[in-house]
Amino acid sequence: MHRVTDVERRQRLARRHALAPGHRAADPVAATRAMTVLHATEAPSVYLSLWARVDGLTVDDVDRALYDDRSLVKQLAMRRTLFVFPRDLLPAAWGSASARVATALRTRFAKEIEQAGLTSDGAAWLVAAEEAALARLADGSELSAQRLREEVPELGGRLDVGKGKYATTVSVAPRVLTQLGVEARIVRASNAGHWRTARPQWTAMGTWLGGDVPEPAKEREGYAELVRRWLRTFGPGTEADVVWWLGSTKTAVRAALADVGAVEVGLDGGATGFVLPDDLEPEPDVEPWSALLPVLDPTVMGWKERGFYLGEHGPMLFDTNGNSGTTAWWDGRIVGCWVQDPDGVVVLHLLEDVGSEARAALEDDATRLTTWLDGHRVSTVYPSIAMKQAVST
Repeated sequence: MHRVTDVERRQRLARRHALAPGHRAADPVAATRAMTVLHATEAPSVYLSLWARVDGLTVDDVDRALYDDRSLVKQLAMRRTLFVFPRDLLPAAWGSASARVATALRTRFAKEIEQAGLTSDGAAWLVAAEEAALARLADGSELSAQRLREEVPELGGRLDVGKGKYATTVSVAPRVLTQLGVEARIVRASNAGHWRTARPQWTAMGTWLGGDVPEPAKEREGYAELVRRWLRTFGPGTEADVVWWLGSTKTAVRAALADVGAVEVGLDGGATGFVLPDDLEPEPDVEPWSALLPVLDPTVMGWKERGFYLGEHGPMLFDTNGNSGTTAWWDGRIVGCWVQDPDGVVVLHLLEDVGSEARAALEDDATRLTTWLDGHRVSTVYPSIAMKQAVST
């Protein structure tokens, strides 16, 4: 069996994730393709993930791809997470990962509607609310959840969710819009807020894409295409990595690996990984490189089994729910994190002695990022232990 060492995996990461100098992507679309998709749970992460991979990137470059060209599109998919997709990959997700999430959300939502006493038939209530929202957006409007709630009476209800200290009352409107979004009937269109905040305007998917919406791929074909692209970006990876990232079942993942002709390779530590059949050539060496990545960057969140780049720092780099914070990289390993001081200056918090060369490179990255942010402070609801530690010192 061909073997791919941890060193080679880090070299692959440097090139394929467009992080090492000389291997950066040409533009936001190329960078997103390099990563398969970008995490978009927090609005700033999209911009900062692209900043790390595209030399000379501006906010306008990202906005153009997202909102003018619409070559990048936001879509709820794997693990009920919001991602930015290259436009051509959307049908694969719609027929597989998004469809799986949509089914689970619809069943749960209908039950919660009934439990809240809005109706005895939650499924029918949800269909009626969806049809009313779609009718309002049929003229091509882009409207916020608040505007839709004000203009569509069917979206005016509220739900009591959670129990005990977690109990709260929420509007049904965002839930209905999320359901329509995951099913690709509507889409998060323009952002009414600053690039650091998410205030999405919703519109019909056909309106946003400028014509007929492509048909979703068949489920098995969709999973195969997602896994093919994941392997190109993250391979080698284990079956557990793919199951976790895809948010699906072992059965679906094994079928997809077979459909793309994935080849088994040995990994350090004795695990078995998978690569595409044309991806067995040795990876050339890469000069040492540095990078500063944002919260939930896809490089950090691409695998379930992360030892080859986390080392002993794993527990410090995530919150209690497994969301990654900011990270500082040197030569394919995470060596710390970064935060901002009250003036918006990027400050490093290193978890090990990296030596003068690495520190100088990371300090240079911090200076460049401070300049790019131009005084804007980026907040997060997912601070890692290391980030909290950095802020407290």
